[in-house]
Amino acid sequence: MASFTVENYLKAIYSLSRSNEAGVSTNALADHLGTKAATITDMLKKLNANGLVHYKKYQATTLTDKGCEIALNIVRKHRLWEVFLVEKLDFKWDEVHDMAEELEHIDSNELIDRLERFLDNPKFDPHGDPIPDKNGVIERRDQIQLTELKVGQKGYVTGVKDSSKEFLQYLDNQNIELGNELLVKDIFDYDKSRVLIIEGQETTFSQQVCKNLYVNIIE
Repeated sequence: MASFTVENYLKAIYSLSRSNEAGVSTNALADHLGTKAATITDMLKKLNANGLVHYKKYQATTLTDKGCEIALNIVRKHRLWEVFLVEKLDFKWDEVHDMAEELEHIDSNELIDRLERFLDNPKFDPHGDPIPDKNGVIERRDQIQLTELKVGQKGYVTGVKDSSKEFLQYLDNQNIELGNELLVKDIFDYDKSRVLIIEGQETTFSQQVCKNLYVNIIE
């Protein structure tokens, strides 16, 4: 069993690698974890010695197959717990991340397998992120950022790029949730904000908000 610290490092490297397949820099990992670069370097050396990462000084770090397997399992547990907390215990989607951060370290594959079956094998978490199956396979969804929709195009909300508590609370205040159907009515040239019709209601979102929403185009 990997320690909580090791699991957190591997999950962080996996998360950062999604936007940079070439690997993760020490400084980026330090910023993500809120830790000094020297501490990151020491841990990366240990992870490298244990065959969990590929690490060389002054180069980007990547996960080994073994490291990736552990990271995907932690991601799987985290996202399944988020589904459970939202769907079965009625927590809001902005409340569950920190709790799932604790629950993801429970070392019982049987528990997680039963949890997955109990939840009817969900493919996506409450924020729209895909849930790896027990073999690490991830179902990808055909989605784009809302900023890519043109005037007159329709789509439905599939996920969020920014899953911070502040952004999720903002969406709650705007009555936006996954599955909402929307239409781009207009785009302002000045600041690229968008006038949207969401479930029949007209609203205006800034370009920044639109960048942080994923949608699937309705043809």
